[in-house]
Order: sequence, then C-alpha cells, then structure tokens
Amino acid sequence: MADNRDAATATEARSHTDGLLSRVAVGDHTAFRQLYDRMAPRVHGLILRTLVDDGQSQEVTQDVFVEVWRSASRFDPSRGSAISWIMMKAHGRAVDRVRACQASRDRDLRIGLRDCEVYFDPVAEAGELSAESSRVTVAMARLTPIQRDAISMTYFEGLTGPELAARLEIPVSTLKSRLREALIRLRDELGVAPSLEGSLAV
Repeated sequence: MADNRDAATATEARSHTDGLLSRVAVGDHTAFRQLYDRMAPRVHGLILRTLVDDGQSQEVTQDVFVEVWRSASRFDPSRGSAISWIMMKAHGRAVDRVRACQASRDRDLRIGLRDCEVYFDPVAEAGELSAESSRVTVAMARLTPIQRDAISMTYFEGLTGPELAARLEIPVSTLKSRLREALIRLRDELGVAPSLEGSLAV
C-alpha cells in the first residue's frame, strides 16, 4: 500500500512539473518561479555531488535554470518527464564544468601559468555545451522507452534501486538487468556510459 501511495505521489509530482514547464515555455514568469523553487534543491544537489565545490555548484545551478527558461519550448513530454529533462541538463552542465576546469588546469601546467587568469570564450563554450547536450539527447532518444526511463529515473532523478523497482513494480534484480542493457546501449551510442553504481543502493 505504501509503495502504491509513493508511486502515486511521484506520478503527481511529475505531472505537476510537466505542467509548470509547459507554462514556462510560453513565458509564464510565475510558473518559472514555482518551477525553480520546486527543482532548484534537487538540481543543486546533483551538481554538488559532481563538483563538490558549493560556490561553483550554485553558479552552475543558475546557469541550468537560465537554459531551462530559454529552451523550455523545446521540451517534448513524449520523450520523458520535465524532471528528467531538467536533471539531464544539470548533469550535462556539471560534467562540462568539470571538463572545463580540468582543461584549464592542464593548459596552465603546460604553459607554466598556473596562477594566471585563463582566457574564457563564452561563445566557444556555448557552442560546445550545445553540441554535447544535443549528442546526449540524440543518444537517449535512441534507447527504448524502458531503457530511457531506467537511466533517467535512476541517474538524473537520483532514485535508489529499491525506490525505482517499487515505482516500476519489478524486482530489483530485474531492474539491474534492465540498467545493464540500457548502459550497454548508451555506451554504444555515446562511446562512454555514465556510472550508475552509486545510485543503485540496495
């Protein structure tokens, strides 16, 4: 009974978030504030787990919501929930920030200017982020609905193995098999697969 209530609550939350994002897509500022209040803690938590540094995490969180505001009209509910869509953007931004920081450190080491300010080209970065985001979106779209939901809900929504198994009403062992299949497919599409080991607490 508790599992059914949890599943119903989660479904209602997804539906409400989908509705907010649809209103944001037509320029509804009130809906955007509500969406921000609803999603910002989760987005920040995901980014913080990747970056560790809270200052950078706050900055990237703001960047994510700027992107959400600008690109809300491109959200397609037939390809997943608004929550997954936003969390995927958050994950992509966090990974891009890690890569950018690493690239900057490597460049400083090569030229011996560790303490100098690194030149920042916002136009070039925007292009790279757009290309990376498009690549992930295309790869996810090529998965089956079951595979896409397994990865989205486990990785981008941060659900544990038992939570996701309860939502899908399947055994944890079946869930793990689905995730393995999804990761193999995603690895083939992207050339690299995100690690979900830490998200499947059992």
